[in-house]
Order: sequence, then structure tokens, then C-alpha cells
Amino acid sequence: MRQVCVLGDGQLGAMLRDAGRRLGLYVETLDPESSDALPESAPRRHAIITAEREHWPDNGFTRNLQAEPGWLNASAFAALTDRQSQKTLLDNLQLPTAPWCPVTVDANLHSLRTALGGEFLLKRRRGGYDGRGQWRSESAGEEGMPDWHDVAIAERCIDFSTELSLIGARDAQGNMVFYELTENFHAGGILQISLMQPGRFARWQREAELYHARLMSHLQYQGVLAIEFFVTDAGLLINEVAPRVHNSGHWTQAGASIDQFEMHLRAISGLPLVTPMQPGCSVMVNVIGRAVDPACLALPGTRLHWYGKQERAGRKLGHLNFFHPDAARAAEWLRRLPLDVTFAESRERALRALVGPNQAREADMAL
Repeated sequence: MRQVCVLGDGQLGAMLRDAGRRLGLYVETLDPESSDALPESAPRRHAIITAEREHWPDNGFTRNLQAEPGWLNASAFAALTDRQSQKTLLDNLQLPTAPWCPVTVDANLHSLRTALGGEFLLKRRRGGYDGRGQWRSESAGEEGMPDWHDVAIAERCIDFSTELSLIGARDAQGNMVFYELTENFHAGGILQISLMQPGRFARWQREAELYHARLMSHLQYQGVLAIEFFVTDAGLLINEVAPRVHNSGHWTQAGASIDQFEMHLRAISGLPLVTPMQPGCSVMVNVIGRAVDPACLALPGTRLHWYGKQERAGRKLGHLNFFHPDAARAAEWLRRLPLDVTFAESRERALRALVGPNQAREADMAL
């Protein structure tokens, strides 16, 4: 049995492990804090080595792991895990992204507004997720700007209609496959709901795939990679790139014949890479901060994935998936889902996308 080692032992690693069982692959997740040396067991020494995360501690264990011949995507991690090098790469490849600049030691509120032509967003170069490590300049005085000189980039605030993500995969021979574009709904910088409807964003699908393919080909990437896009009046702009399986692709566990976790393993292990069937509407809802309401499980379309984490405000504890060929039925399940009030806007937008504004408004009044 071929062995795959995954750097990281969170929920993404656990779902990769589950997918490995279906494929006859032994997938082992590795805690990056676990050891200062790579164990010498023969199977592990010949394993394919991938990652479920793009940031990890710099210690003897992770350095040794990255020196192994089975370590994949070294150039991708080097280029993409720092936002400054990621943006530089996108510019060099002529892939559209929001205007940006480094936050140098002499940068200030006025100089950054001038350079970027308006209000901007500070993003720390490394780390930061679910809205953390970000700061907006609107209505801020000079004294309110954080001292993130040389550790952040500044990016112009973009007027966009929605955010889409594209999950794609590439194997060692350069074969690529893509899922349908997915619409994402956030609150407070945290993804709450992802929605996929076949053909809904057909206008943008080919363009997004071309950008995705250009990036993966340049990096000689192997596995699943996610790109987030802003939809603007001028077209698509790349927001961020994640070299791994991604939260916005969790819907594939219910709504695609091959989910993103199996697709990643196929791509890195030499198994056939084929375009998955995606025959209907798929909705993914993150469970955030507190335990799931058992009433969720009374809905016939519910599939719950629980991560086994302790409750904490803003923490993703699991996710729910719905799939149905009929958008109205998927919308019905989403309407009936017992969600916290903080999900109200995201649910309303997702319902409008599924059944139109009038029915969504009626449903919102009934909740």
C-alpha cells in the first residue's frame, strides 16, 4: 500500500485520511510540533509528503521533512505562503489582482492611500485567516494604523459584487481538472456559507480556469489548489491562493462524484485524474463557535462533518453539506436550518441565489 504523509493533523488532514481509505492509500497525518527528527521507518522514508496547511513551525522535524525526496510543491509553498511573494508572482505571471504595495518602514496612512488611490487593507504577510491579521484604513487616523512595517502588504479596497473560489488539481504529468466555481458568503471575515450551482458562473468559469492553470503550470504544482476571486465590473481579480484543499471546497463531499480530498490524493499518487460529475446544487454551511444544533440532523439532506475541537468564539468546529438536483429543495433545507442570527445575511444571499429575490424574501420573513 502506497503511503502518503500529511504535514498537519487538523480537520483537513483527517478528511484526507478518510479519502485515503477509499482509495487504498495509507494516509498518515504528522503533528509539526511532535518531534525534532524524522523517524526512520522504511515506509515513511519512501512516502509521498504533502501538507494540509501552508504555515508550520520552523523546527528540526519540519526542516527534515522538507528535505525528503517525497516532499511536494516546495516552490509553491515558497512563493505562496508569504503574501508579498504571492502578489509578486501573480504580477509577474500577469494574473489580475488588486493593486498593492509592500508596507515599508517609512510607509504611513497618507502615503499608502496616495500609492493605492484610496482606502486600503493591511494584510500581514504570513499567517492570518478568518479575518485575523487584517486591518482596514477607512475612517482611521494616523495613530490607528498598526505598526506592521516590513511584515505586511497594503492592498486597495476593491468594490466587488461577490467572491468566488475555484478548486482545481494538477498531477505530475500536467493533467488538470476543475470544479465548478463556488460562491462564498462571509461575515466578519469568516466564511459562513459556500454555494455551488452548475453553470451559474459559466461566464467566468473558463477565465478562472485559465488563470488557475497558468499558476499551477508555472509552479509545476501537484495536488489540489484553491484560488479566491473577486467579481468586479472589470472582471475577475485574484484575492488569495491556497496551496491545499480548502474550506470552500467542502461541498464536494456531497455534491461531486469525487470530492476535493480524494482528488488531491489522486493527483499526488498517480491515480487517474478525471473531471468529477457535479449534477446539482450544493450548499456548505460552517459550524462556528458552538456545537451544532441537533435539529440540523432532522433535515433529510444534512451531512455533518464534526472536527472534534473545543468550542471557542469564531472557531470552525465542523460543517454541514446539502445536495439536491433541485435548487428549490436545497433552498428549503437551508431555510429550515437552525442558524445563529449572525448567519442571517449570508443565508439570505444564498437563498436569493438559489430561488430568486422574491422567494428568498418570503422565506426570510418566515424565519
